[in-house]
Amino acid sequence: MVQRMRTMKSHKQKGLSLIGFIMVLALALFVSFLGMKIVPIYMEYFSVLSIMNNIADESGSAKLTPYEIRLKVSTNLNLNYASNVRSKDFQLTRSDGAALRVKYEVRESVIGNLDVVVSFDKTVRLSN
Repeated sequence: MVQRMRTMKSHKQKGLSLIGFIMVLALALFVSFLGMKIVPIYMEYFSVLSIMNNIADESGSAKLTPYEIRLKVSTNLNLNYASNVRSKDFQLTRSDGAALRVKYEVRESVIGNLDVVVSFDKTVRLSN
């Protein structure tokens, strides 16, 4: 009888319940959904940085006129399918040497009236 009582001990359940699993799954889906909204914005930003660095690395880019810079930027934006940034978001300044600056903001709707707003501001020096 003592032997039988030892084998009939209840064991604590280990693992995740169905409700716990559904909650973890819902959280994972929400994070994935946010990622699908935000990652393309940053991919486009890195494309814009690449455009700016390519223009900055060209020899004599500091001597280009603002029109020539805008033309190069606009052409590269069209090639990279950048839709959130326009060529007018770029500014050419010539104090302390020539510099190219981009400043823009992207607003992406997430759910209903909940939006994600991402602001970008980057400056690169142009080479002589």
